[in-house]
Amino acid sequence: MLYEIRTYTFKPQRAAEWIALYKNEGLPIQQEYLGELIGFFTTEIGNLSEVVHIWGYQGLDDRIERRDRMAADSRWREFGRKVKALDIFLKMESRIVRPTDFSPLK
Repeated sequence: MLYEIRTYTFKPQRAAEWIALYKNEGLPIQQEYLGELIGFFTTEIGNLSEVVHIWGYQGLDDRIERRDRMAADSRWREFGRKVKALDIFLKMESRIVRPTDFSPLK
């Protein structure tokens, strides 16, 4: 199993706009295609303009196939247009991590 950790950094006091749009429009599409949402977080202490979400995949090929299918969906492209129009992102990062043999998540 591999995990993708995505971190979005927003312009100050703008994360809530994206979270509302994402919850209603983006999340249902991602759950349909990506499947295993491990967690979704906002920062309580530290950089308050960040959102982190984690998705689980069987491997890199699984991730590529799922994300390619999602990218081809017109609903996802429309969601992307709405997000772009908000002009609220400062930075987007993605990391792929693999659990150790003693990790609670395998």
